[in-house]
Amino acid sequence: MAKMHSGGRGSSGSTRPLLSEVPEWSEQDKEKVEQLICELYDDGKSAATIGTILRDQHAVPNVRLLLNKRVAGVLVDNDRIPKYPDEMMNLMRKALRLVDHLEQNRKDLHNRRQLELTESKIRRSARYHIGTGRLSADWRYKRDQIRLIVD
Repeated sequence: MAKMHSGGRGSSGSTRPLLSEVPEWSEQDKEKVEQLICELYDDGKSAATIGTILRDQHAVPNVRLLLNKRVAGVLVDNDRIPKYPDEMMNLMRKALRLVDHLEQNRKDLHNRRQLELTESKIRRSARYHIGTGRLSADWRYKRDQIRLIVD
């Protein structure tokens, strides 16, 4: 969904090597990795940040190869479900930054347009998550209450 409002032709960059089993040099203890994930989440880290920390500091190149589930799946299994999905929270933080900027720069039309596009993505994402049951059916995005939602 990130490229919906851009004129880009695709994404370039490196791709992860194709692996079908956990490398020998990596961490092999499943219980220890699950415990690390729960501890990092309790410290306030997001699922993407947890994956990066596990890769860089604890020699776990791919959580899914080791545990057969994603970081978010481990969190759900251990009853640590965040109130809002990470991608929605990131979009709401972006919208909050844009609102703060527009309070100081009222004539910045380009960023006003970006705020409208970001809010559109938030509403579209909310519709999806309401359909899947991650959000309550009566949840609505309100610009004036976004400061209460974002940590």
